[in-house]
Amino acid sequence: MEVNFGHLQHLSIRIDFGMVVRKPSGSVRFLQPISDQQKLPGLVSAFQQPLRLSNRCRTVSVETSCYRENISGLTLETEKSHPFDKDLLLKNKSQEVQPHLNGQCIYLVGMMGSGKTTIGKILAKELGYTFSDSDTLVEQEVGGTSVADIFKLHGEVFFRDKETEVLRKLSLMHGFVISTGGGIVVRPINWKYMRNGISIWLDVPLEALAKRIAAVGTDSRPLLHHESGNAYTKAFRRLSVLLEERGDAYANANAKVCLGSLADKLGLSDVCNLTPADIAVEALVQIQNFLEQENDYATT
Repeated sequence: MEVNFGHLQHLSIRIDFGMVVRKPSGSVRFLQPISDQQKLPGLVSAFQQPLRLSNRCRTVSVETSCYRENISGLTLETEKSHPFDKDLLLKNKSQEVQPHLNGQCIYLVGMMGSGKTTIGKILAKELGYTFSDSDTLVEQEVGGTSVADIFKLHGEVFFRDKETEVLRKLSLMHGFVISTGGGIVVRPINWKYMRNGISIWLDVPLEALAKRIAAVGTDSRPLLHHESGNAYTKAFRRLSVLLEERGDAYANANAKVCLGSLADKLGLSDVCNLTPADIAVEALVQIQNFLEQENDYATT
């Protein structure tokens, strides 16, 4: 957007409020060099009128002034999201969404290694919810036996039965963020229970998933034990098969965070450069969008 700085002007700027911290004032930077004579202090202030938060991208009035008149040829650009305080952004978005959840549980679904536990703990903290992990609850039901050992000793069907029973109990609760096991989506009865809350799919590219799992090892991943090859190849091969089997089931979630698209939106070349805060904010944005579509969101 080209701007001639001189007398007080009013401008119209498109700002993505899903990705910036809503503050009454901010800063901009000049993209073209200016001479020493032009390097005078300037002031840019944005005055935002009360707006419905249902539209993430909207027009606000921005008032600009400069201490020197007739400075022209300067380009005004709004910054990307990353220079802003991510913790404040996360806090603000949580405060927007939390009152409209009405205590509904949030179920995080996705492939093993997709970050459900990490993101779940962040969301629980910011929303004032309690975090729970369905795998951990299953382990407690079986006397503290690990998931890997449950598969070895009792088989996958036994594990899935316990998993469904744990989910049934959780569906009666309020104010929980629940990290679910990667295969919980394959049983239709589990979706019946998760429909009592809001489900969100963390969709991570297979290459990134395989890298994560290879880095920490596959010992705790019982469905990867029978693959041959190095850790990355073993993980990638098996994950590809699992995603083929479960992809349609994951798509039943009420909302979706696609890390590939999120990285593109933030100007990042690799999803591995996304921070947990980036992903948590996007999860809240998608939950907000779902609530709006369901007409559960306030119109103020």
